[in-house]
Amino acid sequence: VNLSSAFYCSRAIVPHFLQNGGGNIINLTSGWGYRGGRNNFMYSIAKGGVIQLTEALAMTYARENIRCTCIAPGLIPKEIDLNMREQRSAGQPVGRTGWSREMGPLAIFLASDASAYMSGETVLLDGGAIAGGLLPAGYAPIAEG
Repeated sequence: VNLSSAFYCSRAIVPHFLQNGGGNIINLTSGWGYRGGRNNFMYSIAKGGVIQLTEALAMTYARENIRCTCIAPGLIPKEIDLNMREQRSAGQPVGRTGWSREMGPLAIFLASDASAYMSGETVLLDGGAIAGGLLPAGYAPIAEG
């Protein structure tokens, strides 16, 4: 579902965009699409596929005025348990976890004319976790052997 839902939604909407002179697709992925996890094959593969789907759609339909971008949120717990947030915040480069309300403004930007020159990009909204070498769960990989 993580990859096929993005594929089938795009396949359904692209003909309408072509008929109406353009449109904008915003996919959602995960930092796991950039870095696989131990015993986490299918999810990582699917999320990496969403990144590639975004790029392929962007390049295929760029001249048809169809843009495709992607948001890769980091650790944004659904729970409001402040103790859990505090524990997980220590492993994040910015010192805190994200809030779901921080995704909305990014999606609005990507849907607006302010991002008209963007297509094929995946925007990391992860508090620096990927740049800091962390997996989205705040796990720092250590080489074995």
